[in-house]
Amino acid sequence: MRAWRGLRRGPAASSGPAAAFSSSCPGGGERRRRAWETSLSPLERVRRLLAPEEAAAAAAGADAAPAAGAGRGPLRVGELVLAELGRRRRDALKLLCRLTAGAALAIPGGLLPHGDIVGRLPGQVVRTASGGRLLVRRPSLEEYVLLMARGAAIAYPKDVSAMLMMMDLHPGDTVLESGSGSGAMSLFLSRAVGSKGRVVSYDVREDHHNLAKKNYRQWRASWEIGHMEEWPDNVDFILKNITTAAEDMKSVTFDAIVLDMLNPQAALPVIYPSLKHGGVCAVYLANITQVIALLDTIRTCKLPFLCERIIDVTHRNWLVLPAKIKNCKSIQTVETQENTEEEPQQKEHEEIHFQDQAVLKGSEYDESLSDSVETYSSVPYIARPSYWQDAHSAFLTKLRKFQRPLS
Repeated sequence: MRAWRGLRRGPAASSGPAAAFSSSCPGGGERRRRAWETSLSPLERVRRLLAPEEAAAAAAGADAAPAAGAGRGPLRVGELVLAELGRRRRDALKLLCRLTAGAALAIPGGLLPHGDIVGRLPGQVVRTASGGRLLVRRPSLEEYVLLMARGAAIAYPKDVSAMLMMMDLHPGDTVLESGSGSGAMSLFLSRAVGSKGRVVSYDVREDHHNLAKKNYRQWRASWEIGHMEEWPDNVDFILKNITTAAEDMKSVTFDAIVLDMLNPQAALPVIYPSLKHGGVCAVYLANITQVIALLDTIRTCKLPFLCERIIDVTHRNWLVLPAKIKNCKSIQTVETQENTEEEPQQKEHEEIHFQDQAVLKGSEYDESLSDSVETYSSVPYIARPSYWQDAHSAFLTKLRKFQRPLS
């Protein structure tokens, strides 16, 4: 309490907003600047050990590195582009489109011609005719599967990553998938097994089968244009009920199996002979009652599977941003202090939210700081769970095939 009272009443040693900020903060701005100047990154420490000419060559090589490599060139016609539009007090609006000559991207407030995006480097900001700003870049695979066209509900990336860890896939593996859906899991499996591996994906519905192939081919074509290299063509989409595909699997041995279907227990008697001993069958189910039915079928039919894990993956989103600052006082912190002698300052600046970050616009705090003051060494931060959290999506069951002892 005394520290906060001293912070409010401490007189400025010199004139000017920057000097008032430095003198009112404990320790002074000069002391904080010296502390940050002596805190060097590991890379900077290594550079100081090198000779001047070697350090200059290393710096030149680091600056030139981003210009080379796949996926770092300008955006081209035919590839997929993700445009992010910041919105006040809401998350950024993400729009996925394929760049086409003569086409335009519909955004709130007007249209953005694709020609204004073609030729720009990923990560650049494009201004629209209405004054808005769009961040354009290439989408990640996670963003693509969340924004691509879908017929069936997709396996969400947070669940897919857990299932890939369950199966412990390696490049060159052969994987069986039942339930192509919209092709989300097929894409992640394709990347996991690589060009030397193989993914066989079954689906009983023709619309799901066609959509999965379309989404897969669209991603492959865009990847080849943007990264100047070919995405592995290693997925075979088959339109067939997997319960009737026993003859097709007699000559194939799978390293792992993924089941994303309503009744996976109906497929287990058909597919288990083709799974290698010790291999994992990962099952994606929406309800716990389906998990019970699956385990009951394994028990009653005496199938050679051990249930190792049943999990549901939850992510807890956090919000971390600078506190509202005015005259070197944290408004949120002052409000929580008890027995203060004066009322906290009222909010007199505008706040813009962009992807869980607060940008202070027109505040006295921003105007009072000069280049000689280290802002990150003096600003208090607020950290709390976000109001919006991801809901439950599925139960993931890990089954491992074992070999029965010889009698």
